[in-house]
Amino acid sequence: MKNRPKILAVSSAVSLDFRYGCTPAWWQIWKGMYEAGVDVIVTPYRGPAVQSPWWRCEPNPCEREGETFAAARDLLAKVKGDTHVRRVEDNPEDTLADKATREVISRWITPRWKKHIANILKREGDVDAVVVFTVPMSHLTGIPADLSREFGVPFVYYDGDVPMSLPEFGGMDTGFNIYHGADPSEYDLLVSNSEGGLPRLLEMGARRAEAIFWGADPEFFRPIDTEKRYDTFFYGYGDKFRREWMGEMIGEPSRRMPEVDFAMGGGDYKGDTGRGRLIGDVPFNVFAEAISASRINLNITRRSHATVPYSSTCRPFELAACGAAMVSNPHAGIERWFEPGEQIIVINDADEAVEAYRSLLDDPGLAQRMGESARQRVLDEHTYAQRARQLLGYLGLDKAQV
Repeated sequence: MKNRPKILAVSSAVSLDFRYGCTPAWWQIWKGMYEAGVDVIVTPYRGPAVQSPWWRCEPNPCEREGETFAAARDLLAKVKGDTHVRRVEDNPEDTLADKATREVISRWITPRWKKHIANILKREGDVDAVVVFTVPMSHLTGIPADLSREFGVPFVYYDGDVPMSLPEFGGMDTGFNIYHGADPSEYDLLVSNSEGGLPRLLEMGARRAEAIFWGADPEFFRPIDTEKRYDTFFYGYGDKFRREWMGEMIGEPSRRMPEVDFAMGGGDYKGDTGRGRLIGDVPFNVFAEAISASRINLNITRRSHATVPYSSTCRPFELAACGAAMVSNPHAGIERWFEPGEQIIVINDADEAVEAYRSLLDDPGLAQRMGESARQRVLDEHTYAQRARQLLGYLGLDKAQV
């Protein structure tokens, strides 16, 4: 008799090499499910399988095809004189090239993935749910409906990037507009990081939609005893949807405060970063140390998430779990997670940003108290162990927790 629930996770990626923003979060929520007593099986849509102590892996049946497509897309961007094939930020068109790509995928990639998932379900025999973690929904069209009938297993779609993933925003330039050509009604449940985005998912055809906010694993994201090397620190990839706020929080303040070091990790910043100092990539294994090495950490939320209420992003939870003093641009609903003025400072323009930076840099004790309070809030309400239990509850598997 089976005494552990079993979940098959079909993930956008498992390798951290691709720098997909959701992948580190998926690692943490899979770990949370393992700690809740779940047997987690992960199979990646892009890149290789990566084993861990918390899940077991199945291979990617189309790894070679995925890397060939990525290389062709990189070459196209290079020919255009850029690093990515860009989409506009407002209602990007579903182009003929997009439709042609989906047609090729539906004829070649989708059938192979259907066979791959079916083989896993046959071999395992007792999978309780298949959860698709932000794989482009249109690339799997038909699979949930067919395999749920054949195997009697529910299919769940977990979109960790609402509302930016919605057709009107189109997602990041590194990925696909995942809902064009898709049928959300194939899934028993759509899980979203955004409470404000749920009505839109239902409007697009979801039968049921529930929100699970991002969080942090406080064993990984924790305060590190290290030298303070930066005055302010921001980490991210690209300034799409947040270029204005990069200027308000880094560009203009850095010119007004020449004595202050503004460090920026990541890259692909096209707008005004003033005197901001680019330090390049920050590997995930030293990310918590980099946060702890800064006196102030910046949370600059993209417009798509900042304007749709209660659209969570990973960053404030990660910063808070590390005990960081956080300064953020306005984010509709952020008070749901952290207390403004006590656990995070929310600014409205460059003048308020400069005032907040000076206040925290002049009073390290204030910065420390804010960070300690924010970390306690994470421990109380925002761990991935708690998020994993919430997901299991939506799947009707919460009674199996240990």
